[in-house]
Amino acid sequence: MSTWEATGVGSHPGEDHFEALRVVFGELPGLPYLPELPARGVGADMVGRTASLLIELPVEVQPSGWRLTDRPGRDHQRAVDHRRRDLDGLEEIGHDYAGPLKLQVCGPWTLAAAIELKHGDKVLSDAGAVRDLTASLAQGVADHCAEVRRRLPGVTEIVLQLDEPGLPGVLAGTVPTASGFGRLAAVEEWRAEESLGLFERPVVHCCAPAVPFALLRRAGVRGVSVNASLLRRRDEEAVGEAVEAGVTLFLGVVPGTDTRLPDAGVVAKPALELWRRLGFDPERLAGQVVLTPACGLAGASPRYARAALAACRKGAQVLRDDPASGMQAG
Repeated sequence: MSTWEATGVGSHPGEDHFEALRVVFGELPGLPYLPELPARGVGADMVGRTASLLIELPVEVQPSGWRLTDRPGRDHQRAVDHRRRDLDGLEEIGHDYAGPLKLQVCGPWTLAAAIELKHGDKVLSDAGAVRDLTASLAQGVADHCAEVRRRLPGVTEIVLQLDEPGLPGVLAGTVPTASGFGRLAAVEEWRAEESLGLFERPVVHCCAPAVPFALLRRAGVRGVSVNASLLRRRDEEAVGEAVEAGVTLFLGVVPGTDTRLPDAGVVAKPALELWRRLGFDPERLAGQVVLTPACGLAGASPRYARAALAACRKGAQVLRDDPASGMQAG
């Protein structure tokens, strides 16, 4: 069971990574994370940032997007430089931090659906290329985690989040070809399940409908991160089976863009109501549900981003302090 209570999904507005780090460590002392700032441009986006971790698979930007290339160039270096600056900032802001830390990277299937081969379609179109990409990513992520541990010796554990918004489309066969005129073949569930096993008990974030809960549970993931408003009633049996198996549920309960934020009881309500419908003991709720924004905060104002994280933390206190009365009140 976790005691993480609340965290963020990953992305933040603006270009000041020092300020984003101060906000994260200030508002989320239980599970801070390394924020991402895609507004900085090429190489700070989800795909480019993660592609810079790949071992012996350099990338470049083409008009159609990221593509594998023969040797590292300017685009690859820009992504590496962004990551280095972020880690320098993390070391400075979090130098005396002790506790768990979350790191986010693009998952292998969303990455394979986004990056193109050197001469041809997307990596996803070639099963061998997907295997190579996944193995390269797993090694690069392990190296990244090791570097963070060296820089922040007080970190007690690294919680690895794989961002997989593209996974439902990969499984359903709806990912467009590079030309856009066709669709790539659906990937068998066992392949996706097997690939996730290369990463050390990740949390899988998927802010799309049709999250494959059963697949993720079978893959042995540590947690599943979803937008609460996209959960369908027909998903709830699979959600319950995952929770019963010990999977932590990261539940997105606060909008990712500026709006008027409700009080803590309303923020906590989706988690309380879901737990009641699933029929689980209220005492388990705070240990197995972590509250987050519905998705990344890149489209929010800096002021709202801070307030959204604070709202998640306060909502989590409701789950922790008196879940039974909250469920009865719901």
